[in-house]
Amino acid sequence: MARTLPELRALIDAVDLELLQLLNKRAGYANEVGEIKRHEGSVVFRPEREAQVIAGLQKANDGALRDENIAVIWREIMSACRALEAPQRVAYLGPFGTFTEEAALRFFGSSIHKIPCNSFDEVFHAATCGNAQYGVVALENSTEGVVTRTLDLLLHSPLHIVGEISLLIRHQLLRSTNSLDGIEVVLAHPQALAQCQEWLNTHLPHAERRAVSSNAEGARLAATNPAWAGIASERAGSEFGLHIAAHAIQDDPFNRTRFAVICLPSVLPVPQATGRDCTSLVVSVPNRPGAVHDMLVPLKKHGVSMTRFESRPARSGQWEYHFFIDLQGHPSEPHVAAALADLQNLCAFYKILGAYPLAD
Repeated sequence: MARTLPELRALIDAVDLELLQLLNKRAGYANEVGEIKRHEGSVVFRPEREAQVIAGLQKANDGALRDENIAVIWREIMSACRALEAPQRVAYLGPFGTFTEEAALRFFGSSIHKIPCNSFDEVFHAATCGNAQYGVVALENSTEGVVTRTLDLLLHSPLHIVGEISLLIRHQLLRSTNSLDGIEVVLAHPQALAQCQEWLNTHLPHAERRAVSSNAEGARLAATNPAWAGIASERAGSEFGLHIAAHAIQDDPFNRTRFAVICLPSVLPVPQATGRDCTSLVVSVPNRPGAVHDMLVPLKKHGVSMTRFESRPARSGQWEYHFFIDLQGHPSEPHVAAALADLQNLCAFYKILGAYPLAD
């Protein structure tokens, strides 16, 4: 016999009480772990441990919950438990409502102390000087490629990458009225303007495109003038009381942005290997024929896959370049360590930017 709605609600209420008791039990164990860590002087946040917990739960899952739901739920549980010790201070490109803020919340959970910054430079400075323990910055976009300012800052910064998060980006056209009529200016971060240029050419060909420090800043400014519109997230629209005049205006329906989580090695050393890791580095080689080819030979020799290869001018005035490389694997793995050692011997400049678990 089918259960009635009141019966089902009573069953759900009972399960909720069980969940509450179990979550408080988990929080108690987390507090004990925190006491041990404080006594040992070890770090509170271990991204590789959290990645392994989530992966284990997803593998064991045989119920109705989807794997991505499990990841979101357990990140929030672990975030709340971490906050019992001390909330992480996380800097990101602000103001409130940016995709970078969303990336920070997806990675750390919502139980953090948020520090919105006006630029990538400020994020790096906050994490370097200790105002923030961690920073979150955009690294690359599937449509427009790498975020060059982030690469330039990583080159000379003492910070290293300890994690990554990938977001499916949905750009909304936001304004004070629910119409495309009378829009004179469209405001957004330069990357967002580039990611929506075909839509803008078709639907708003005569509107001025004005670059601002972030998409959320564009939304904030759009709220001050009825003839202005911003390109930003739905969260930014809610934050500034704007209508969505057009949904999902990005030219690529699968538009994604990859974000890096950065910190000082003293805050968090290199995360341990999980079996699904990425090693990021930047190198330069002498400017001679065949040098770039020779640089790739150690990777082939030791069976290491390269997942990203970007060049940036070294700004030496000599037509020299830095090469930003992502490798599959962790420096603690013998074949990766051997490839890195051989590669370093060929390089005029060599710096590991980080080794970290791959995004979910």
